[in-house]
Amino acid sequence: MSQNKLIALPPQPLYARIKDTLRARILDGTYAPHSQMPSEHELCALFGVSRITVRQALGDLQKEGLVFRLHGKGTFVSKPKAFQNVTSLQGFAEAMSSMGYEIVNQLRSFRVVKASRHVAQKLQLAEGENVVEIHRVRLLNREPVSLELTWLPEALGKRLANADLVARDIFLILENDCGVALGHADVSIDAMLADDDIVDALRVQEGSPVLRIERTTHDAGGTPIDYEYLYFRGDAFQYRLRVDRDKNASHTANP
Repeated sequence: MSQNKLIALPPQPLYARIKDTLRARILDGTYAPHSQMPSEHELCALFGVSRITVRQALGDLQKEGLVFRLHGKGTFVSKPKAFQNVTSLQGFAEAMSSMGYEIVNQLRSFRVVKASRHVAQKLQLAEGENVVEIHRVRLLNREPVSLELTWLPEALGKRLANADLVARDIFLILENDCGVALGHADVSIDAMLADDDIVDALRVQEGSPVLRIERTTHDAGGTPIDYEYLYFRGDAFQYRLRVDRDKNASHTANP
């Protein structure tokens, strides 16, 4: 395509149309991570708009974390950062695939082990009882993003032995293959420094910041069925949530 040929845009404000077009090209890999974006002058010619409009579009993409600017060098594509809505119980691939990301899993181990005191307590089992332990690395657009350590009661976990754990979320397997209705999850989030296992799995330096998520998932009847630790690269993931102000509670506290 000639650099001087104008691109037809859908009916939206100019900057929003350009932003959406550039975002789509970033997400589909047309503009690869760490590659340099076309210059402002080139984008002005490409879309037939003013530099102010291009700068507004690029500014919004920068706020979204999709691009970054280097003074005197130009605008570059950021490495993909996954995010997930903490108020919705979803598997990682379920959430990311809906946004156009490619998700692949590396299955590191699937085995039956004796439940530690902590795991047994979370799954409401006796200490030392058999559980299935699954270790997976989740890759976002072929880059390792998280290490997932999962424990399930033995009878349920063994039903996952022949499931496609490379391509599918455990949540979806439990629901669609095992007929388990998921109810709710208890989630806690903290930060830690990467140890040897995390360094090896996520290709980060020892001592790098890691987001650790502890999650116990219950079925619709309230029975815990899945306990896990999720270790996310600090530069590659964020949780998002909406918080509403309870004005009634405020009025009650201040009569």
